[in-house]
Amino acid sequence: MAGEDSDSLDLSHLTEDEQDAILKVLMRDSELRSLDESRVRKLEEIESDPVRLRSLSGSWFREERSKRHRDCKQGCDLVHASIRRRKSKGKGHSSAREDSDGHDGDAESLSSGVTEPDLATLKSSSSVSSLHSSYMLSGSMMSLFSSGEFDAVEVKGRIQFSLVYDKQREELKVRVCRCEDLAPAHKSRSDAYVKTYLLPDKSSHSKKKTSVRKKTLNPVYDQSLRYKLNIDELRGRTLNVSVWHAEPLGRNVFLGEVEVSLEAWDWASTQALWYQLQPRVQMSSDAISSRGTIVLSVKFIPEGSEGAGLPPTGELHIWLREAQGLLSTKRGLIDSFVKSYILPDASRQSGQKTRVVKRSISPTYNHTMVYDGFHTTDLQEACAELTVWQRDGLKSLPLGGVRLSPGTGQSYGEAISWMDSTTEEVTVWTSMIQCPNQWIDTTLPIRTNLTHRPH
Repeated sequence: MAGEDSDSLDLSHLTEDEQDAILKVLMRDSELRSLDESRVRKLEEIESDPVRLRSLSGSWFREERSKRHRDCKQGCDLVHASIRRRKSKGKGHSSAREDSDGHDGDAESLSSGVTEPDLATLKSSSSVSSLHSSYMLSGSMMSLFSSGEFDAVEVKGRIQFSLVYDKQREELKVRVCRCEDLAPAHKSRSDAYVKTYLLPDKSSHSKKKTSVRKKTLNPVYDQSLRYKLNIDELRGRTLNVSVWHAEPLGRNVFLGEVEVSLEAWDWASTQALWYQLQPRVQMSSDAISSRGTIVLSVKFIPEGSEGAGLPPTGELHIWLREAQGLLSTKRGLIDSFVKSYILPDASRQSGQKTRVVKRSISPTYNHTMVYDGFHTTDLQEACAELTVWQRDGLKSLPLGGVRLSPGTGQSYGEAISWMDSTTEEVTVWTSMIQCPNQWIDTTLPIRTNLTHRPH
């Protein structure tokens, strides 16, 4: 413990491996805090009972911990405070956040408010270089702790780049050409670099950067940023291209960005185009309206339509064929399956699901769900809910779904939130009712805005 500060730690004696371990723990701590805050926000939206919310959210634990350790600072907060305090004392040290590959601290703020520590605060300058190099090799982890300044300058100017997809190599090449008329971050200049992500993936695997061009408002890069991924996965992504002023001793300054949806991109066009830079738009995975498409067929067989009193009741057949271009919150292949319910019955008897198809963004399910006990009039009150799920370890995460129904907002005379089918979904359901004993084929977007229903 530092003698002059009772709430700080002396970090100067740490080895490089120890520094590396501490920064990894800090990053994981911030990720877990962010995930928990997101979980609590969703609970607050759906849970009206304050007692139950207090239990499910874990706020009771935080309250008890606060009472018991009222005068104690959490370990991670203590380390953060120590890093910030050493940074404020070590302003005279040279910064090692910028290198020839443009791996510097930029604006990737985390929910816990952690800012990137200046590497010189952890060790002497002789060991900083090797520590920084190790972080470059592991995906520029240091930048995940950084925070940038938004709205520090008025966004202006434009950027020129081209997109080329190599089918044989399954590689996207983002050719960053140049910028013109950028906003000055200092007097009449900026030290600008360009950064890209394939949203919604904002991990270090998705981040690419150009080198920094100093003391100019019209930087020329002529650099290519490459992504290796399948064309089907690429169509579900949005390319985010942002321009930043590199500030070695402080926070980098945001100079503008462009977002390009790759869903309908014309890959025959390889010409470099100009784009006007736009102010910052914070995009979250919740803002994505669709996470791919689902290919299915539905058929209704009325009671007795097959002769000899068969079937004894009406049957609804749902043939889940495949999904295309599934989009996870993470990059890469995923394990997925589909659940189905016939609402208003959301019991286990109504629930069915396909097998899990592993490591595919365009899985083939080829699974038919059959529901009996229907009368034709029931179809005007019912809804077939089909949701796509990602298996992630022991957890299953919802990606989105479709709802086939009349879309009236009512069921058996009651106002119902889940009767929220889109025009396309209503058309499929109506066609099935009007054409009994016939398969109705369709391809529908896996939408993320399904109205919440009680489980």
